[in-house]
Amino acid sequence: MAVGDIRKLAQAIEDYVKWVKSGKDVTETKSYTRTLMDFVVFAIKGELAWNDMFTVDTLKAFRKHSRFKSAPRALVAFSEYLFSQKKIDQPLEMFTPQVLKQVIQLPDLHEQYLLYYKQTTQVSDIYLKDVRRLLTRFHEYLQNQNVEISALKIEHLDAFLRGMSAAVSTQSLRRCHLRGFLRYLYHERKIIKRDLSELLVGPPIFARPKPPKFLRPDEVRKLFSSLDLSTPKAIRTYAIVHLAYTMALRPVEISRITLDDISFSEKTLTMPERKGDRPIILPIPEKTMKAISAYVLHARIKAQNRHLFMTCKKPYGPLSSVRVCSDIWSAMKNAGLSSSAYWLRHTHAQNLLLIGRSIYEIKEMLGHQNIQHTQRYLHIDTKLMRKVLFDETL
Repeated sequence: MAVGDIRKLAQAIEDYVKWVKSGKDVTETKSYTRTLMDFVVFAIKGELAWNDMFTVDTLKAFRKHSRFKSAPRALVAFSEYLFSQKKIDQPLEMFTPQVLKQVIQLPDLHEQYLLYYKQTTQVSDIYLKDVRRLLTRFHEYLQNQNVEISALKIEHLDAFLRGMSAAVSTQSLRRCHLRGFLRYLYHERKIIKRDLSELLVGPPIFARPKPPKFLRPDEVRKLFSSLDLSTPKAIRTYAIVHLAYTMALRPVEISRITLDDISFSEKTLTMPERKGDRPIILPIPEKTMKAISAYVLHARIKAQNRHLFMTCKKPYGPLSSVRVCSDIWSAMKNAGLSSSAYWLRHTHAQNLLLIGRSIYEIKEMLGHQNIQHTQRYLHIDTKLMRKVLFDETL
């Protein structure tokens, strides 16, 4: 540990306290200051270098060390500030004690797969944590059974899954996570001799696929009429709902939009990191463009961070996909609608069908990787079906 790292830490804490005082009450600011001073002592005793101060392992150790209950929360908030100032590569996340136990370092092979999976599928961080948890349990199982990855057989996979009882949907999701890992081992790394993902199947489920849920025209009108522009958060939600409804964007895609992705003159949105690594440029409807402009001009905090949607309270930072979902869900609830963020995406697909767009055009618009995902939307086009079969107009 260099003395310079401790001085850097102390100076960063001093800057952070000055920055945060204007946005928090005096009591909370004093509490955070005491906790962070305790962190300085912890860093000195542990001889921590700067790059080791803001890791999950350090957060876990400091949680046990500190006498302050706010220790994890204070350190996470401090790390978010340092991240916004570009002094660390990524901020810490707030975890419960149970989740902290689950976030452990896996072997390099597994970590490389998780990085590969995130880059090729663009899944949310929450989904990626689910994959990590399953791989952790799978790694522990193979260690207990003294089985090398290269000697993996379908019998090992079946035995591992049998040892974890769960609902049918959860079992199906676990098989999906494992199949991705197995395909990686076979196709990308050539570690196993056969693609075991093809053998990892569950019992047949005799049911038709569930059609996506969507809003009726009167429900869409009810939702938009209930939106207001009275607060910065309300203006932000107004823009988010427009993006989700008029452009069928996923919550994670909305959370990743930056100011540089939007051409206000051309009224287009460039999406370089879409699911399946399929970049696209989409036109922005007039009303959605106005909603985004209103948010940028009147509600977005002035920050160096280039993400479009930012939190409204200190410490400021990019809005996560979970918060995007939460904002949409709250808007739905205020309108008296029992629905989720993805209902708006499904509604957009339904509208495209009604105006005569082909299934292939809808596939590209929604960013689906294969046509089977898009074909589900044909099941909900009852209005068009009745018009063709019965010459009815609803």
